[in-house]
Amino acid sequence: MSQSPLEIRHLQTILALSDTGSLAKAADRVFVTQSALSHQLKALETHYGSPLFERNTKPLRFTQAGARLLALAREVTSLTSDAEREISQWVSGRSGELRVAVECHTCFDWLMPAMDAFREHWPEVELDLVSGFHTEPISLVEGSTADFAVIHDKPAARAGIVTEHLFTYETLAILSPKHPLADKPFLQPKDFQSETLISYPVDDEMLDVVRHFLAPARIKAKRRNVELTVAILQLVASGRGIAALPEWSVKPYLDRGYVVGKSLGPNGLKCELHAAMPESLANKPYMRDFISKVRSVSL
Repeated sequence: MSQSPLEIRHLQTILALSDTGSLAKAADRVFVTQSALSHQLKALETHYGSPLFERNTKPLRFTQAGARLLALAREVTSLTSDAEREISQWVSGRSGELRVAVECHTCFDWLMPAMDAFREHWPEVELDLVSGFHTEPISLVEGSTADFAVIHDKPAARAGIVTEHLFTYETLAILSPKHPLADKPFLQPKDFQSETLISYPVDDEMLDVVRHFLAPARIKAKRRNVELTVAILQLVASGRGIAALPEWSVKPYLDRGYVVGKSLGPNGLKCELHAAMPESLANKPYMRDFISKVRSVSL
């Protein structure tokens, strides 16, 4: 069989023919002459080698071939209508898809409340997390797998990607209240030399304390990797080592005195989180509101 001449306009014609029951009314429905409509149908019948409907019958009856094309017409019309409605909502900024990827374990402490608040105001936006922990989530945005990536530090410029500062936070040294270093006003890099650094199972360059505090001083601490924040804190509280975590992730434990937090250096270790998103979505109203909610929850 040669390449099909079937087009959406032909399906619209068949649907109009079913709805109206006559060639003349169907032609009016799709804004063509009756002669042009007849020519369309004849071309399809020639291609498929079968009439599409029974001539001179009332009411109009489709043949088996015509009935199959009518079913296809209804399916395609429904799909195109849904797509056009969604595109219209996306363009207007009322609807869309927002897939979030993160590279930090502790981000979920503030991200989940921000997502909950967002869903209340934007129920038509499909908000979801890209499964798993990602060491380079900005690449997911470039590959159209994610729409919003949370990353440490400002990345280098990339074509088609907009980056924006979310907020600044302090990373604290976390110790047992009984630890010998707990009486110091702040810790220095050399304090980590004989300590075990309890941290998430990520590479050194993914840890703020290593990248911005220990590595510049050429200090390499012994590491013990643990998946969960609560497990890290349990090990710290029992004197198995020290940790370095964002203040927001440990505040309840600090307030209860379960562990103590110390500044890293006399001025503290200030770190930044940034967002990366496609340029096409950066100014969408729902994207601006999501960023606003992230910032407000993090305060």
